[in-house]
Formats: sequence, structure tokens, C-alpha cells
Amino acid sequence: MKVKVARTAGFCFGVKRAVDRVYQLAEEAKGPIYTLGPVIHNETVVEDLEKKGIRILSGCEELEKLKEGTVVIRSHGVGKDVYEKISAQGLECVDVTCPFVLKIHRIVEKESAQGREILIFGDRRHPEVEGICGWCHFPASVVSNLAELENFMVKSHEKLCVVSQTTFNYNKFQDLVEILEKKRYDSIILNTICDATEKRQREAQAIASESDTMLVIGGRQSSNTQKLYEICKKECKNTYYIQTLVDLDSEMFRSSSCVGITAGASTPNKIIEEVHKHVRIKF
Repeated sequence: MKVKVARTAGFCFGVKRAVDRVYQLAEEAKGPIYTLGPVIHNETVVEDLEKKGIRILSGCEELEKLKEGTVVIRSHGVGKDVYEKISAQGLECVDVTCPFVLKIHRIVEKESAQGREILIFGDRRHPEVEGICGWCHFPASVVSNLAELENFMVKSHEKLCVVSQTTFNYNKFQDLVEILEKKRYDSIILNTICDATEKRQREAQAIASESDTMLVIGGRQSSNTQKLYEICKKECKNTYYIQTLVDLDSEMFRSSSCVGITAGASTPNKIIEEVHKHVRIKF
């Protein structure tokens, strides 16, 4: 049986940078260290960091109760008000927001200040999108699919600036842009999908189209892994979403001559290697 592993699978630059920095802080251990939400959407990494003393804050209510310590802003980023709260409470801030996300913050802050309404292609419940909204000078609109965009209307005929969540599906972005252009708004449309995300999605799609079985590895809360799964499922009916080696089942590979493997941006290489080795040896 042939096994193909995506070269783009696993940690992206932004996630690796964030995780490495938190592990460094854990080693230095000069005081209590908190992350505002899990540093990445991977249960294995989060559990390991918790064992090293890193504590997770579930939201701003818990943040407001802190009297001391270091607060890490994760790669997803946060709104401007969160920085202000950390500063007002005299807490140390370590910002590991992905540079590609920071770029979006600067864009929406500038364009909304100049009077453009902000439209975000993405998941309104995702922390990255919530953070982007927090840099707009007035409420932004968020759409995730064609139906929502069809019902979208610019308020008071204002000018429009369009950005996207960095992990948004590239093909879906193109489809939404096509629909939006038919509305003939005065729009600035910026493809802010991370280059690494686009490459990962394209490679996953290519491997899935050549495979009998496709494995997509990542945490259940990982937005970019979910999108990889959706892309692969369209190309390969036998596509499975797994978190670790424990989730593998021999029934997945019955009569398979070629198995493809990819993983989300928050999946450690160790887990990918374990799955790859197991598939190669056992099947």
C-alpha cells in the first residue's frame, strides 16, 4: 500500500512561533503564566503545557480577576480592548499573535477609520474573527457562505473593505468574491488568507484526489483542520478526521491501495509521524 504525506502538514510559522514562546516562558517560570484561551487548538499540546504550569483563561472575566502574572495573547490575536485591560491591571503581556493576523488588524483599523464598512469572510465564533472585529471603529459584518452573502447589504451605501480569516477556504473565498462583485459596491477586496493555509489546502486536495483513503489529523476545535477535512472529503469519499493514533481503525483502510495524510496547522510533527509510521507498518 502506498502512503502519501503532505509536505505542508503540521505547524505553520505562526503556530510554531507561539508554541515555542510559551514553552520558553514555562521553562523560565518567573511567575504565574496564563494564555487567553488555549494557545493552539490541539489538546495534546495544551495538556502538556498545563503540566508545565501554564494556565488557561477562558475569557475576559477571568482576566479581570488577575492581580499579577504574565498573559500570553495567542496566535489568533485579540481585540484592542484586551490589550488595554491587560495594561490597566498592571499585568505583563507577551504577544504571539501571528504576523498575518496582525496585518489584518492594521488593515481594518485603518480602513474603518476612513469610513469603510468592514466585511469579514470567516466564522464569526472563531477567536481570530472576534479579534479582527475588535480593531474596527464600528461593528463589522461577518459572512461564512453564499447564502449569508446574498442577504448582505452595505449599511447606508457606505464604502466597503473585505478581508478574510487567515484559515478560510480559498475556493470559497473566490466564490464569495464573485458574488460580491455582482453587487457593484465601492469595495476594496483583500485576500488575507495565509499563504501557508492556501498551499496546505491545495496540496491536501491534490493528494485526496489520488487516494483511496485520506486521513486529516488535527484537534476537534481547529478551524483550519475542519476546512482541510471538508476539502478532502469532496475529493475522497473515505476521508477521516482523527486527532491522534488512537483514532485509527483498520476498517478505514480496507481495500486501499493508496492512503493520503495531511494535518492542520496546530498538529505537532510527532503525531503526524506516529500516524504515518503506524499506517506504513500495519497496513
